[in-house]
Amino acid sequence: MSKQQYLLSGVAGAVACALFVSSFSSLAQASDRAAFMQTPEQRVTARQIAILLDRAHYNDQRLDADMGKVILQMYFDKLDPNRTLFLQSDVDEFTNKYGNTYTAYLMRGDMTPGIEIFERFRTRSFEYFSAAKSYLDTDIDLYTDKRITLDRENAPRFQTKQEQLDYWKNQTALSLITIMLNQEDDKAKDQAYLDNPELARGQDLVKAESRTPKEILLNRLKRQEEQLERLKNDEIMEAVLDAATTAYDPHSNYYAPVQAQDIQIQTSLQLEGIGVSIRPDRKNPDYIRIVSLVDGGPAAKSGQILANDLIIGVAQAQGEMVDTIGYSTKEIVALIRGARGTEVTVKVKQPNTPDSQARTVTLVRDVIQQEESGVQHRVIEMPYDGGIKKVGVIEIPSFYLNFKARREGVDASQYRSVSNDTEKALKALTAQGIDGLVVDLRHNPGGSLDEVAKMLGMFIKEGPLVQIRDNRGNVQVFEDKDGGRQLYDGKLSVLVNLGSASASEIFAAAIQDYGLGLVVGSTTTGKGTAQTQRDDVALGSVTLTQRKFYRVNGGSTQTKGVVPDVELVNIYEGIEFGEREYKNPLPWDTIESTNYQAAGKYSPSLLSSLNEQSKARQASDPQFRYLSELNAIRALDDDKQPTEINLQKRRAKLQLIENRTLAAENARRQATGETPFANWSTYQANLEAMAEERGAMKENERPKLPESEVYVLEAARLMFDADR
Repeated sequence: MSKQQYLLSGVAGAVACALFVSSFSSLAQASDRAAFMQTPEQRVTARQIAILLDRAHYNDQRLDADMGKVILQMYFDKLDPNRTLFLQSDVDEFTNKYGNTYTAYLMRGDMTPGIEIFERFRTRSFEYFSAAKSYLDTDIDLYTDKRITLDRENAPRFQTKQEQLDYWKNQTALSLITIMLNQEDDKAKDQAYLDNPELARGQDLVKAESRTPKEILLNRLKRQEEQLERLKNDEIMEAVLDAATTAYDPHSNYYAPVQAQDIQIQTSLQLEGIGVSIRPDRKNPDYIRIVSLVDGGPAAKSGQILANDLIIGVAQAQGEMVDTIGYSTKEIVALIRGARGTEVTVKVKQPNTPDSQARTVTLVRDVIQQEESGVQHRVIEMPYDGGIKKVGVIEIPSFYLNFKARREGVDASQYRSVSNDTEKALKALTAQGIDGLVVDLRHNPGGSLDEVAKMLGMFIKEGPLVQIRDNRGNVQVFEDKDGGRQLYDGKLSVLVNLGSASASEIFAAAIQDYGLGLVVGSTTTGKGTAQTQRDDVALGSVTLTQRKFYRVNGGSTQTKGVVPDVELVNIYEGIEFGEREYKNPLPWDTIESTNYQAAGKYSPSLLSSLNEQSKARQASDPQFRYLSELNAIRALDDDKQPTEINLQKRRAKLQLIENRTLAAENARRQATGETPFANWSTYQANLEAMAEERGAMKENERPKLPESEVYVLEAARLMFDADR
């Protein structure tokens, strides 16, 4: 990889007596570990990062004392995002001690303040482990009238040790309840497989968990404690410096050498694993979140692993499922990676869903080669107005490009790129006489700026495509320079959702601004920035936001994203996901519009009519109704709302969620002529077996899921309706 490389990917990032507050600090200091001694290389690295932030970030924000206070708060929140470990006195102590000098230390390459804070975090964590384990030795009442709010991201920090201890006890009790309910669900599912072997479709899916809930929880606590014990100095350095970079914006990050090596491996497309990018969940680091999928990797090919999934278990071939709640990113990577051709099973779930609804997917490790997958195209025949319309569909997983091959001067015709593949797909589809085209950009995280510009040139006859502004205010306009060549000028819909980011947003915005097609779906991610990757620091690497892109009409896509012309059901409703949910995102703004000529196909009155008609169809369509009900069900168990610490009440809430989910599934099955499921266990067993079966199929042979295909059909209908 070159020293500097612009990235447009949307993915370019938890313990006994009351004491006076004034005594907390001295007691904690007595138990804090001795700080590590920085090496010369670590000092140089810290200084390099400080200088880059001070002089080269898009914000053009000096690394002054005021910025130091922002960095400190970011650091506290990154170490303790749920505000359960640091006491308010801890925060006050370090803010008073280093608030005015934190950045001065960094500019000298001295990480002493950050290291001290990290050791206080480690002290508080060990106190939690000790208190939780001690509490598990008692007879815990699981039928109380107490309640706990799990999402404390914006809650005040605890003022007293007793407040903190009470919360930790409630947290431990609720964890036990959750484990017990999950075990009940797993046992029922096991019985469904035993009673109806055909449900497993020839696979061994019986879990037969024998550990008690206390044993499982104690194992998690021990694992987390050992993980904290094993942290190396470079990893602590990463925590200190990454807090500084992300205080500037969410996509500026520092990576310690081990993490930087992982990035290099993925960039070289030679990673032997399943092809996912992961990082700790922002609010609950006990969970590891899948940020994105690598095109052509086993995870993407399976169709069962999604961006935003949480990994809660990993099993090797013929081995037991390892509960990975509490595992670090590095530890999970170590479990997932392995020799090409070997099997690994991952257990994942969507956020804000019970563990009992997790999916278990078996994958075969492979060398992740982006070239093995990419643009997919097909033709569907759709009934319309008493006839049949031939609809071309192009699915674009990312705006990929073999950067290595291009740098080495390989002829562009000799390697895969999204623009080359899209051109071939367009020619193949037009040769079949399609009546309209749907470009599917759902879950597309972005990619190469050059590639999205080339693709836009296939649809736009001539004119500007996107504007790029640097940190000095200089604006570069990317123009369509293919001499008026227009590969496709027919009816067009662009399908997007909240998972569509960066380069995807550039494409959708340009099509919308020119009025060449309808943008359909839900508002996109809102990542309107580009990063430079720097590998020339002493240790590790850093990504730094240095450019921002704008639509041809002058509006930024940053935070706002691209708002579709016609709204469809948002499958991410209620999930905190996207640029707008990050801390310190760059703001939305505008620059001068370019001189472009819009086609003006879609008037406000036409769009209003299309939305009205689509909303009516969605309200009656069994697939859209199913997805809307899932959104409503997800809201029933919101972590921001207090949760009862009562096994009976939690069981009742879970039963309500299960009953409504099963009812939603059976309603759509009845509406589509399928046989309803007799009970929840049979339904869950069927889902698990079907996921395994689909995962074994080749990507192009796997049937489209009806709840996904309904979006394509509605996007197609809308583009035909718009032309009446």
